[in-house]
Amino acid sequence: MRILVTGKNGQLGRSIYKLINTEVKADNNLSSSKFIFVGREELDLSNNSSIINYFDNHDKFDIIINCAAYTAVDKAEEEQELANQINHLAVKQLASIANKQQARLIHISTDYVFDGENFKPYCEDDTTNPNGVYGITKLDGEKAMQEINPLNSIIIRTSWVYSSVGANFVKTMLRLGRERDSLGVIFDQVGTPTYARDLAKAILDILVNIKNEKVEIYNYSNEGVLSWYDFAKEIMRMAKIDCSINPIETSEYPTPAKRPHFSLLNKSKIKKEFNLTIPFWKDSLDECLKVMGERK
Repeated sequence: MRILVTGKNGQLGRSIYKLINTEVKADNNLSSSKFIFVGREELDLSNNSSIINYFDNHDKFDIIINCAAYTAVDKAEEEQELANQINHLAVKQLASIANKQQARLIHISTDYVFDGENFKPYCEDDTTNPNGVYGITKLDGEKAMQEINPLNSIIIRTSWVYSSVGANFVKTMLRLGRERDSLGVIFDQVGTPTYARDLAKAILDILVNIKNEKVEIYNYSNEGVLSWYDFAKEIMRMAKIDCSINPIETSEYPTPAKRPHFSLLNKSKIKKEFNLTIPFWKDSLDECLKVMGERK
């Protein structure tokens, strides 16, 4: 199989790359597959011509894993056209190409398609109602993909992604924790973090087993429930950083884009259909910090 992975420099793309160079080589289902990783230099999703030219000049793919996205939530409020191009129009193009090539498309979406006003974990068929440009453009990308409906393709919604590389909450907390005596961290936004390596492994575990006539949506994050405050406290505890973490309300930390107060995702569907076991968030944080050499 020929498998294309976009967003090679992002957290998820890099996690998939690391996995296929270690564990996946021993996987009989994927050992003979050829993975091609591309970034903005090879395939620029902000440019329609770049997308067309790339696929016109390469052999067909059996699977496309779209890890690329415009994820600057606040900046999207100003760069609406660019966010729409990458999160919506480019996804529409990829879906059309996948449909034409009869390739499976695995597209990564977000909890931001919901408004965060729920009182129980969001299921895949719950009503969407994004608060800002980022969530709106991601939802538009989902809808475009569903309308084109490439065979054997899925959308995975995830939340609070972090890893040992790139810019993310864990790395920010480690840096600020060493620079300051105390930090204020929001306690009234609740959800679950997602270790990029866990999501990458889940994708590789399920991609050969995806069989559906219409595009299906699945939720994936680590297990458990917590606030950003809880997350920060545990990071400091595990890394043994002497920094006081103080709970603050969202209203005390205003941002251009509104964040969902509740973004817990119900993962029953993906666990049942693909027989997945999802790690608990503390276990995954522990593993990530060990990889970073930060577990004390």
